[in-house]
Amino acid sequence: MSDKKRVLITGGAGFLGSHLCDRFLAEGYHVIAMDNLVTGDLENIQHLFGKENFEFHHHDVSKFVFVPGKLDYILHFASPASPIDYLKIPIQTLKVGSLGTHNLLGLARVKGARMLIASTSEVYGDPEIHPQVEEYFGNVNPVGPRGCYDEAKRFQEAITMAYHNHHGLETRIVRIFNTYGPRMRLNDGRVLPAFLSQALRGENLTVFGDGSQTRSFCYVDDLVDGIYRLLLSDYHLPVNIGNPSEITIKEFGEEIARLTGVEFKPDYRPLPENDPMKRRPDITKAKEVLGWEPKVDRAEGLRRTLEYFREHVPGVITGQVNNTPRTF
Repeated sequence: MSDKKRVLITGGAGFLGSHLCDRFLAEGYHVIAMDNLVTGDLENIQHLFGKENFEFHHHDVSKFVFVPGKLDYILHFASPASPIDYLKIPIQTLKVGSLGTHNLLGLARVKGARMLIASTSEVYGDPEIHPQVEEYFGNVNPVGPRGCYDEAKRFQEAITMAYHNHHGLETRIVRIFNTYGPRMRLNDGRVLPAFLSQALRGENLTVFGDGSQTRSFCYVDDLVDGIYRLLLSDYHLPVNIGNPSEITIKEFGEEIARLTGVEFKPDYRPLPENDPMKRRPDITKAKEVLGWEPKVDRAEGLRRTLEYFREHVPGVITGQVNNTPRTF
């Protein structure tokens, strides 16, 4: 058996999971990626196949999870993460946050592994305090259309803390705010890929509500660095990881239009039920505990992301694509 530390990354073929696989391989770990490919894509990790210290398991963590050999760390990133996904498969979303988390906590206990769970800013719901601090309990509608995701993540935090307190398990909780970068699915329903794909196709940008709601976007490399630091820290309570640079959705649409060289033409639609009006992390804890703060500003991050989309979307010519959307 190799003396390399071994890490299991669930959701390893997803947007965030695949970047985590890259980071841990670069840091010298043996990486085991696990994904049922419901929303993940093997294309995100195809560059890793054949590497000596990488293996892939096609498996649904909502069912019993078995991994042979030692495990030092488990990072639980398996879950639909965009509204278009979790509204389509709400029960699977709840199961991966509850049964999946339970299975992995049990595995961590058997292996003596430290486990980090991917929670979300959505645990704060439509917040009544701004910016959001980790001590805020949130304002979530458990029976609304977004409840399947929000409550799955809130339960995930609760059972993780129960294992920590009752069994003494080493656990870490990261609350992830809006993140973007290469390998996002163009059609995943989140605002950045939606705006980018519509701009590249010469379409009007879909703006829900009047566009005054805010979001704070963190580039994926910064997020991964924060997660890596949190895993290796001694801090077991939730930590916000995100970029506190806040922008309205309308302003963001204007930014995307300028970046892609098109005129900003908003197509206003009704605001979805329980859609949060404000989102901005207070990252004081991340700064103090982890020595972390984002380094990539939005202009540079968007430039890198647009470059990726232009390389990976068929039919892109001088910033434009044909009208046939890509099938993912």
